[in-house]
Amino acid sequence: MQVTKSVWGINKQGKEVFIYTLSNVNNQSVSITNYGGIITSWLVPDDNGKMVDIVLGKDSFEDYLDNPAYMGCIVGRVANRIKNGRFSLNGKEYQLALNDVQNHNHGGISGFDKVIWDSESFENEDNCGVVFRYLSPDGEENYPGNLRVTVTYTFTKNDELIIHYQAETDKSTVVNLTNHSYFNLKGENNGDALDTILKINSFEFTETDVQYIPTGRILPLKNTCYDFTEFRKLGECISEIAYGYNVNYVLKNPSDFTIPAAIALDATSGRTLEVFTTEPGLQLYTAGYIQNEKGKKGKYYDVYAGFCLETQHFADAPNHPHFPTIVLNPAEKYESKTIYKLSIKY
Repeated sequence: MQVTKSVWGINKQGKEVFIYTLSNVNNQSVSITNYGGIITSWLVPDDNGKMVDIVLGKDSFEDYLDNPAYMGCIVGRVANRIKNGRFSLNGKEYQLALNDVQNHNHGGISGFDKVIWDSESFENEDNCGVVFRYLSPDGEENYPGNLRVTVTYTFTKNDELIIHYQAETDKSTVVNLTNHSYFNLKGENNGDALDTILKINSFEFTETDVQYIPTGRILPLKNTCYDFTEFRKLGECISEIAYGYNVNYVLKNPSDFTIPAAIALDATSGRTLEVFTTEPGLQLYTAGYIQNEKGKKGKYYDVYAGFCLETQHFADAPNHPHFPTIVLNPAEKYESKTIYKLSIKY
């Protein structure tokens, strides 16, 4: 297990940006930068030993300064949408920045995806990784409280990428963190991901309006195009859904790390991605809004170039009391863990 670190760029304020490459004994490696905590690549060998990158991304730090699709980044303070950017907490109304039509999305105009995080790496016999830390000041994007955030990425000898989120606050606030990586198990820039075979451990989803704001209703998946209770291709009935999948699944067994929240499979290569999480929800997004987006090696991504499996609490949770809460109070600790495990299955 090994970590290599190099300077990847310098921002306008003269602060260095680093990239860390975590390598394991199976000839796999994951690269992550302290700009936005972005996973920039996940290299895996194919049958002939040729390296294939299974995450969408960009070539340089400068390219990531324009990242409207949130490729690979840490999303926060609150992932997903808050209707009209408004919520009430302890009798006080808060108006957040609006950056998605008239709604607040993925932390606002300058969320955690645009932060240069403090970082340090570690290595041991079974795993290696990098720890990112950031103090989000009281009032940032109009969120209350000084929020101390730690996100630890650990890559194991068993080809697992573990993401551990922790946070503390000095004032009651709201927190919902996730990672926004796009996967294509055939390899990024190798066509769309619609042949991916997917199964999700869920029987319900949160209904949304046309702006992806929850109505508050939790509906059964059975007999809908959203139903992945059994393995089927992503593209099987995607044409019936405007802009493809962008839906939150209510997970059946959150925190049970013996049961995957989701399994994605590329039948040709046998590459299989299993997702385990403590979170109550999983957002499936199939990149329906990506159009001519600059990617790697001078190429461009288009619609359905990859898929996201974002583990998180439900969108607009502060405005729906029956949803799992995202409120964090002083003296409490925010804890969340997600594991992405890659294997080859034939």
